[in-house]
Amino acid sequence: MTRLNYHHLYYFWRVAKQGNLTATAEKLAISQSALSSQINQLEHSIGQPLFAREGRTLVLTELGHTVLNYAEDIFQRGEELQQLLKRGVTTLPSLRIGMLSSMSRNFIESFIEPLLSNAARDAGASFRLLARPQPELLDLLAQHQIDVVLTNREVSVSDDVAWQSQLLSRQPLSVIAPASRTDLPDHISPAYRAQQWVVPGSASPLRTAFEGFCTQHQLEPDIIAEVDDMAMLRLLARDSGALAAMPAVVVRDELRSGILSKRFELPNAFENFYAVTLSRKFQHPLLPELLQFPQHQPTTKDA
Repeated sequence: MTRLNYHHLYYFWRVAKQGNLTATAEKLAISQSALSSQINQLEHSIGQPLFAREGRTLVLTELGHTVLNYAEDIFQRGEELQQLLKRGVTTLPSLRIGMLSSMSRNFIESFIEPLLSNAARDAGASFRLLARPQPELLDLLAQHQIDVVLTNREVSVSDDVAWQSQLLSRQPLSVIAPASRTDLPDHISPAYRAQQWVVPGSASPLRTAFEGFCTQHQLEPDIIAEVDDMAMLRLLARDSGALAAMPAVVVRDELRSGILSKRFELPNAFENFYAVTLSRKFQHPLLPELLQFPQHQPTTKDA
C-alpha cells in the first residue's frame, strides 16, 4: 500500500458521514466527479473498496466501517488541535482512556472521578472511554490513538515498544457472601467447606490464588460459575446466592447497601491495577494528576 493520502481520507470521511455523494460535493463546493475520483484514488491505494452501491445509495463495506472509525478519530483530534491553537492552552483535548473489557467498573469510576469535578468541567475537561481486549488497547496506544490504558494484567516486555507501566492500586482478594448467610464466620473455618462459589476465570491470577487457598484449607469448593468479566461476576455474587471470590471494590455498592458482606481477605492475594502509557513529548495535561492515584480511590475498608 502507498502512503495514506489524508486529503483523500478527508473526502471519504465527509461522504461516509453525509451518506450522499451529491450532497457532500455541494457542501465542499467541488464537482461530484472530482469527489468520486478522490475516493476512487483512496480505494485504489488501499486495494479494496470502501463503498458498495445499493441502487443509488452508497453503503459502507466492512473495511469502510473500520476506516471510518479511524477517520473519525483522526479528524476529531485535528479539530481539537485547531481549537487549541486558536484559543490557547485553556482548551483541553479529550483524554482518551482505554480500559480492559473485564475490569471492575467501580475502579474505573474512581479513576475518572477527578474528571467529573466542577473544576475539571469549568476547565473544559472531557474524556472518552474505550473498552477493548488488552492486545488491541496496546496497539491503539502504540499508534497514539489513546492516551492511557487501564488494565489488571501485567504488560509483557517488548523490544519494539517501551511501555511505561505504573501500579495504581493493589486490591485484596476477598470472600464475599450474601448478607443473609449468618452461618459463615469472618474467618476461615470448616463452615466454608463444600460451599457453592462463583469465581474469576481460570486465566486470572486471582483464580490461581483462590485455588491455592482452597487446597491449603481443604475447602473443596463447588464452583457453579467461573467468569472473566468482573461486571458479570458482580451480578452473580449479588443474585446467585453463592459465595464469591473477588476484590471488594467490585461489589462496593452492594457492600454499602447491605446486600452482600465481606467475610475476610485471602492472605497475599491481590488484584493489581496498572496504568500503561508511552513516553511522549506532549502528554495530555490531565494525565499526570490522574496517575498520582487520587486519595478518593476506594479501599477495602470503605468498599
